[in-house]
Amino acid sequence: MATITQDPAYEFPPYKSLENATLIDRIEAVRKQLGAELMILGHHYQQDEVVALSDLRGDSYQLSQMAASSSDCRHIVFCGVHFMAETADILANRPDKLAERDGTRVNVILPDLAAGCSMADMAGIEQVEAAWEDLGEVIDTNDITPVTYINSAASLKAFCGRHGGIVCTSSNAAAVLEWAFARTGRVLFFPDQHLGRNTALKMGITNDQMPVWDPHDDDLGGNTSDALQRSKVVLWKGHCSVHQMFRPEHVHQFREKFPGIQILVHPECPQEVNDLADLSGSTGFIIKTVEAANPGSTWAIGTELHLVNRLKAEHPEQEIHFLSPVVCMCATMYRINLAHLCWSLENLAAGTPVNVIEVDAETTKWSLVALERMLQVK
Repeated sequence: MATITQDPAYEFPPYKSLENATLIDRIEAVRKQLGAELMILGHHYQQDEVVALSDLRGDSYQLSQMAASSSDCRHIVFCGVHFMAETADILANRPDKLAERDGTRVNVILPDLAAGCSMADMAGIEQVEAAWEDLGEVIDTNDITPVTYINSAASLKAFCGRHGGIVCTSSNAAAVLEWAFARTGRVLFFPDQHLGRNTALKMGITNDQMPVWDPHDDDLGGNTSDALQRSKVVLWKGHCSVHQMFRPEHVHQFREKFPGIQILVHPECPQEVNDLADLSGSTGFIIKTVEAANPGSTWAIGTELHLVNRLKAEHPEQEIHFLSPVVCMCATMYRINLAHLCWSLENLAAGTPVNVIEVDAETTKWSLVALERMLQVK
């Protein structure tokens, strides 16, 4: 479990009334004061004004790795969501890193504790442990590899570490599944069913070999014993609230309106959308694809709104559209704004850090096992 430190003597409300220009000046003052000891991480889905003040921008795992590799960093302020801050704490404060710093921990701070992830919340550790036990009544769990998406709580990463499992990202999910199938006949994949399904379909696994486990259904997750015994991948009933919004009709509408348009989506989108797209890949893949595209090309991109709008602004030589007519932004990620960032930084500078995320030693130990297995997958 992750412990959280918050000093109630330092309250947030006064920051809400400050103008952005004032907040930026005060944030910059703390950055100057703390220098190389401070690293502000900005996830791709963050608001532009937050990204502009970030030292590093990227995907969650990439950011955690880069921050953990810094020899000077003593404070990480993660402008992302809770599981990202947990991963940063695990990597920055793993035993070898602590030894290098003579036991000094790196503070990992989440500017707003309400910045969570609805997908990650769809798979609680108690639910996964109960599902594992129930699966064991039908299938030998020694023949199942648990795989958790990086977008999950540290407790789930630790579960995978303890049970011979592994972590995956959206860019290496296929390689991770191949790793798993080299060891066992089945995979339990959580928390995002769409990434698991879309990846497995490309590997030749069919939908009838991928039952969906509903953690709220006490009767084998809503499955029959036969369906589970025939399974190759048991998918968890979870999804990203942003990517779930994209629909097949959105793809058809853009193709009708813009002949020759290319549809580029994230594999967290439902299968019906993923199958219709020209290209599907991780956030990093989406960014690189747009960067390498020919001037004058036309795109409709199915991923988080802030990222799509940023790509549109950074690549005026292309015509870029947001795939959905409905606003799809990561609402919990959006909670981190300049006011929360300034509040957390000024408390840090004052020596009274708030919203410190610290993962316990046992969870860290087993999470690292699962993460290190992932790093060994080529």
